[in-house]
Amino acid sequence: MKIAILSAFHPFRGGIAQFNGNLLAELGKTADVKAFNYSRQYPGFLFPGTTQYVEAGDDSFKVDAEAVLDTANPLNWPRAASKIRKWEPDLLLMRYVMPYFAPSLGYVARHAGRNTRVIAIADNVIPHERHFFDKPFTGYFLSGLDGCVTLCDAVNADLREWAPELPSRVIFHPLYTHFGEKLPREEAESRLGLLPGKRNLLFFGLIREYKGLDILLQAFSGLSEEYQLIIAGECYGPFDRYQELIDACPGKERIHVFRRYIADSEVKDYFSAADLTVLPYRSATQSGVSSASYHFEVPMVVTAVGGLEETIGNTGTGLVASSAEPEEIRRRIEEYFADSAIRERCVGAIRSESERLSWSSFVKELLNFAEDIR
Repeated sequence: MKIAILSAFHPFRGGIAQFNGNLLAELGKTADVKAFNYSRQYPGFLFPGTTQYVEAGDDSFKVDAEAVLDTANPLNWPRAASKIRKWEPDLLLMRYVMPYFAPSLGYVARHAGRNTRVIAIADNVIPHERHFFDKPFTGYFLSGLDGCVTLCDAVNADLREWAPELPSRVIFHPLYTHFGEKLPREEAESRLGLLPGKRNLLFFGLIREYKGLDILLQAFSGLSEEYQLIIAGECYGPFDRYQELIDACPGKERIHVFRRYIADSEVKDYFSAADLTVLPYRSATQSGVSSASYHFEVPMVVTAVGGLEETIGNTGTGLVASSAEPEEIRRRIEEYFADSAIRERCVGAIRSESERLSWSSFVKELLNFAEDIR
């Protein structure tokens, strides 16, 4: 079987490129697979971070990918589709993250070749931050597909509302395993300059409004001196309001901020130091942060939104706050540390989930779905 994947690969950085690199490697064990990359993922003025690309020293997931699609240039789209079509894949996989990508990916989907099935792996159907063009763009993209895979039931429910006739399947987000082995806690704390002997809370990943860092900072302000907060990730937007909350916090000396993109080689430092990962999201689908937390066997406190309650609360790998309110987040954090048996149960559940959420299982279900819609 010949399988093409069109999405972001190295030298683009971030969770999507990491996922795609893992997927490419696993598919390549049993199929002839080719990676088709973006020549331009976003125009610079639309990208809120410092850079879209890996930098010197980043230990990123390097793959051999052909850059073909400029998402911002419609004149390029026929050429990109032609390059994929000439390779004659049996199956074309596309990652769908937000409606911005719908016009370019939708065009390619319609021109990939008569004998090529096109399946999207959709991280979201309804975006976290809404725009007037979301509905027509997403509808255009979905109508060009043969099938769609979602990574949690919540996104699949959204998909059913938008495209009830489109074949779909839920295949849960597999675990990232390329971050290396867990470090001794003392070594990780030393690397990060943390105070020893504290209960370490970790907020990890891109800092965006919907992820609720402000909620966690307000929750942390009511916790005792036993606790320490680690904030690690690049901020998409102004950091001023978060800094104001940090400055006003009674325990601000126990808040450690690493406000930058965390390279793959550094991820283990943060999770090896953490006792608990906190995802105080206002909205969510699934989270790559939870996949990394699983890999390092760090339980989580999450909010009851999107796929987080489904994938973490229902599996017993963490505790679920009933609302994205500081008092509720704080209550669940304190509950976790009040009983050592909770940690033991969560870690045991993580180990069970780790066996289920392998890349080989993900690929097997994906290929079965592709056969079902033949």
